[in-house]
Amino acid sequence: MKIQLTANGRTLTARVIESPAARDFVSLLPLTLTMSDLFKREKFGQLPRAISQEGRHTHTYTLGDIAYWSPGPDIAIFYRHDGERIPDPGIIVLGKIGTDVEALNLPGSVSVTIELMK
Repeated sequence: MKIQLTANGRTLTARVIESPAARDFVSLLPLTLTMSDLFKREKFGQLPRAISQEGRHTHTYTLGDIAYWSPGPDIAIFYRHDGERIPDPGIIVLGKIGTDVEALNLPGSVSVTIELMK
């Protein structure tokens, strides 16, 4: 399943993985979130509700990962790698942006619309 993210006039395409957490995330779409910058490596925004925590928790990420941080409950999109590990309880990867994730390397907050592709 594919989703599209629109930020600052640019549209990015991502593939959602098959997992209970990812399906629950997709059930919230469409969403428009104000996403703040964290550590100049990721944009994160609070979801309207917590989603399923069923899935593999990890303490590492790759560029383009779209991940769930359950304490938030936040969604994070990683646009730069800084070599740091994610603290407990870790993240649940929900999907991956295919290309051009560098488009999210913008100072400060940005409004991001996330929609299911038809």
